[in-house]
Amino acid sequence: MIALSLAEIAAVVGGQTHDIPDPSVQVTGEVVRDSREVGPGSLFAAFVGERVDGHDFAAQVVEKGAVAVLASRPVGVPAIVVDDVQSALGALARHVVRRLGATLVALTGSAGKTSTKDLIAQVLRTEAPTVFTPGSLNNEIGLPLTALSATEETKFLVLEMGARGIGHIRYLTDLTPPRIGLVLNVGTAHIGEFGGREQIAQAKGELVEALPPAEDGGAAILNADDPLVRAMASRTKAKVVLFGESAEADVRAENVRLTDTGQPAFSLHTPSGASDVTMRLYGEHHVSNALAAAAVAHELGMSAEEIATALSEAGSLSRWRMEVTERPDGVTIVNDAYNANPESMRAALRALAAMGKGRRTWAVLGKMAELGDEALAEHDAVGRLAVRLNVGKLVAVGGLEASWLQLGAYNEGSWGEESVHVSDAQAAVDLLRSELRPGDVVLVKASRSVGLESVAQALLQSGAEGVDAR
Repeated sequence: MIALSLAEIAAVVGGQTHDIPDPSVQVTGEVVRDSREVGPGSLFAAFVGERVDGHDFAAQVVEKGAVAVLASRPVGVPAIVVDDVQSALGALARHVVRRLGATLVALTGSAGKTSTKDLIAQVLRTEAPTVFTPGSLNNEIGLPLTALSATEETKFLVLEMGARGIGHIRYLTDLTPPRIGLVLNVGTAHIGEFGGREQIAQAKGELVEALPPAEDGGAAILNADDPLVRAMASRTKAKVVLFGESAEADVRAENVRLTDTGQPAFSLHTPSGASDVTMRLYGEHHVSNALAAAAVAHELGMSAEEIATALSEAGSLSRWRMEVTERPDGVTIVNDAYNANPESMRAALRALAAMGKGRRTWAVLGKMAELGDEALAEHDAVGRLAVRLNVGKLVAVGGLEASWLQLGAYNEGSWGEESVHVSDAQAAVDLLRSELRPGDVVLVKASRSVGLESVAQALLQSGAEGVDAR
């Protein structure tokens, strides 16, 4: 964080100093909420969780070098005491962002947010110092913590914004007002909480409503291939830039194809020129993500050639998202187990089909959460798609939702041993260990709550010596 005195922080967040002998002492380290991340000069934000109360670690973090604790009650060590730690953290982030002068890029969407955010960051940091959301810490706590990690040298601040209801993104944009806003898509993730795709579109569009007008540099980057996103152009006074495969897109892809290993290649066309891209990531769905990143970068002054080079060199920065690892015996494990929704599940299955040409393929799939009344239909549809894509074997893991996956496959024509329903992750591991052959490709994917990453990890541990991680 930029250096601020404890007195200034207290004034910004409306707090009272307690047990602070010298309020002019500055916070020069990171603002953190995890006591294990505390270092010299840190400010520790003490949150009260379901199982752990951060206030209990106050003495420990000061011993480790924290300057003070941001707390909701006195803790016997230097502290700034506020009514609500989350609100105070947001106020501090808002203050720091205003001081920074960095260009703030915010993005949202139903699927692909984290992968696209990682691409944007990798492209922009070839030009200037860039700070971006780690993993998918995109909520009312993770977002201000990311903003507070920026320094005076930061030129670009790339923030992922998630939403579970109307008003969530409006709140986040108030904390960290963006100049450039990107909306990727409107899908069915969290549809059970929102109630429908139109409500999801209403929530996601709060991002473009928060942008400054075009004459002040505001730019809304919208997916030309998604009608609900494209319609958001009417909700902003910012400049509208369209990306996609549509001929009307300002930044578009032509001659899209997959390499023999399932990696997308295409010709990138921008208003200032064209250049070829061959990505290191896997799956055709990354074309849309790459175009979104390219549109942001082009709006910030990068040339088509510079963007194409950066996209071709970009890798995956966040764990368990299409992580491709080949074991010494030639079995390839695709760990995409961080999360799942119908859109990302379909994209992963298509990537598996492309990667597995001429090889035996396995789809180890589990529950997609928060789908509400659409859950049965969506799980059934994914099971059917696995059959249509000629996936060698579907392993549906878990309870009711997994049975729906297998039912969809069965009804699509998977009547023999092409699909199986197992009770849990260990049962899936046991099955795969007994049946995998050299050259097989295994996709592992489910919602985060299912914990299927343990399947991928167990399979890799089966032959850890000499594993070549790509």
